[in-house]
Amino acid sequence: MLEYLKREALSPEQYVIQSFKKHDVVLLGERHIVKENLLLLQRLVPVLHQNGIYQIGMEFGASEVQEQLDRLVTAPVYDEALARELLFAYNPTWGFQEYLDVYKAAWALNRSLPKGARRFRILNLSYQFKWERFGGKRNRETMKAVFDRGTADQFRARLIEKEILQKKEKLLALVGGPHAYTRYATPYFKYNGDDFCAFDSDWLGNRLYRKYPKKVFSVLLHQAFPHMEKDSFYMGSPAGGAIERLMAANGNRPVGFDLLGSPIGKLPDRSAHSLCYESFVLEQFFDGYLFLEPLRDLEGCTVVDDFVNESNVAHALKNFPDPDWHSEVKTLEDLRRFIRQLSKEVSLEYRKL
Repeated sequence: MLEYLKREALSPEQYVIQSFKKHDVVLLGERHIVKENLLLLQRLVPVLHQNGIYQIGMEFGASEVQEQLDRLVTAPVYDEALARELLFAYNPTWGFQEYLDVYKAAWALNRSLPKGARRFRILNLSYQFKWERFGGKRNRETMKAVFDRGTADQFRARLIEKEILQKKEKLLALVGGPHAYTRYATPYFKYNGDDFCAFDSDWLGNRLYRKYPKKVFSVLLHQAFPHMEKDSFYMGSPAGGAIERLMAANGNRPVGFDLLGSPIGKLPDRSAHSLCYESFVLEQFFDGYLFLEPLRDLEGCTVVDDFVNESNVAHALKNFPDPDWHSEVKTLEDLRRFIRQLSKEVSLEYRKL
């Protein structure tokens, strides 16, 4: 595996560009709020443009403000306050500077381009979910009220098909890991299922891959995997720590490499991802892999302290996402504490590995 890595691995930037030689949509699966992932995405902006790829897709962005975002990244002067408003429009708890700075990277590139050159675009992949309509319990009625334009990944797949694939464009999309699944389906216990298992294959990548199997490529950004041991849940290193040991033997250099069809892809994994799969290996999970730093060195994103403030707190409290997954928030300070904790959890989670 080490010889393969030394022979075939590329820099993360080169690997992403190479992925577009045979594919039109490259899905980057992230563990949210990891600073290094967003810094890579910012560095990729000019590299993508130089190679004829003119759009990045962002899960954390609402299509309702797409025109404003287009104006922001092509304006003569960058408007940081507007950038915050546009990110807030999708998720009032996503106050992280590195996500905002992807907008700024696109703006900086566009300002440097000669007259007549095609401008770079950030494509918002989501829409504004109506969490103020949530009734406190997840069922068909409450979810249809919240997601009134269809399920999130149904909407995203249709958007990418319309804006990218049908127009013969190319897109690098940063989404949460599960949304990037293409060949892999999420297993879960089903009482009446064969072998007591069933599989969810309706994620964004699954939907695109079913219709455009030769045009979609999935790449996993290095992250911890969930594990279950009896009644205990914890986060652990991929492939039982084999990826980290291999990267250490390679000097922990940032690299991108194939999983599908490679010796590294044959590494077995016994995390929760392997549930219901026989002899699960990494190449069943994603097509490619990006290693930036060891897990212990990854950091949470920089918190924007006044992302939620007196002027927008009423809206934020009313539209607090997934309220049944978190402790109740009632005040401005509750919201700010929640955002700070989201970033802190990344560092705390990974320092243990």
